[in-house]
Amino acid sequence: MLDEHHSGGLRRESAEVKGERIISEELRRLKWDRKELGKRRKSDASKLAMAARLRRETTLTMREIAARLHMGSWKSLNAKLHQWRKANEKPT
Repeated sequence: MLDEHHSGGLRRESAEVKGERIISEELRRLKWDRKELGKRRKSDASKLAMAARLRRETTLTMREIAARLHMGSWKSLNAKLHQWRKANEKPT
């Protein structure tokens, strides 16, 4: 576990590794390969669910998530994700 004594670079690397693990898990669950991310629409519900999980469980930026999932610009992903969350996530 990383604490306040670890460098920002180490934390960043850890977030990227965790993000890649989550993407791999989701791709396996969906029975997709990485190429499928580029073939699917930017607003695909499965990709939005994956983006929401990455946002919730990692410190990856919207820009990094958009690039990894082939979802266009971070601004358009942010708007799509906001709409998707309103429709799909239960309030806590």
